[in-house]
Amino acid sequence: MGQFQQLKAADGTTFPAYVAQPSGTPRGAVVVLQEIFGVNAHIRAVADGYAADGYLAVAPATFNRAQAGVELGYTPDDIKVGFELKAAIEALPAPGVLQDIQAAVDFASQAGKVAVMGYCWGGLLTWRSACLLKGVSAAIPYYGGGITTEEEVARHPKCPVLAHFGERDHWIPLEGVSAFQAAHPEVQVHIYAADHGFNCDHRGAFDATAATLARQRTLAFLGQHLGA
Repeated sequence: MGQFQQLKAADGTTFPAYVAQPSGTPRGAVVVLQEIFGVNAHIRAVADGYAADGYLAVAPATFNRAQAGVELGYTPDDIKVGFELKAAIEALPAPGVLQDIQAAVDFASQAGKVAVMGYCWGGLLTWRSACLLKGVSAAIPYYGGGITTEEEVARHPKCPVLAHFGERDHWIPLEGVSAFQAAHPEVQVHIYAADHGFNCDHRGAFDATAATLARQRTLAFLGQHLGA
């Protein structure tokens, strides 16, 4: 089990991050970026899982600049609140929340090379991290909402990227995924017979088969690019 601690961004803003330590010498580090539901029980469990696999796991509270202490569930009301908070963060002047993610990457680098992975909105932030931040050795976006927009497709990653999508994802049509693949042949793209949110066992869209396979591929990717 991890615990929250305060990190500081380049502009002096402090924010909490859930930090899960491995039991032995770290194999590297992963920065885990939340969905639109905060650093909730699911995201903490994801961080704990990667810590159990030997990685220092850091999950920054990327809503903190809009509202502190956000921890939502997956009801329609929670989704509405989450979208509003996401909009508030996305409206911040650049670099916005990316400076918080950079601070999390810098903190995580104490364990060696750092990968960034994220889910839904966190998947979009993972893609931006791969393209814009320093010290990122690998990036793994899961069903990153917005990645397939023209603005995001125009970005160029500075590290290896492994992207997971669901073929039944009504938020990310397959046409957009195909266009993303065509524009970025350097990115490893996997598409699963699953819906948006298939990795989250706290919601109805959870698909154990897809989640297990995606995690196996993610661990192999981490092993390849974090050098452990």
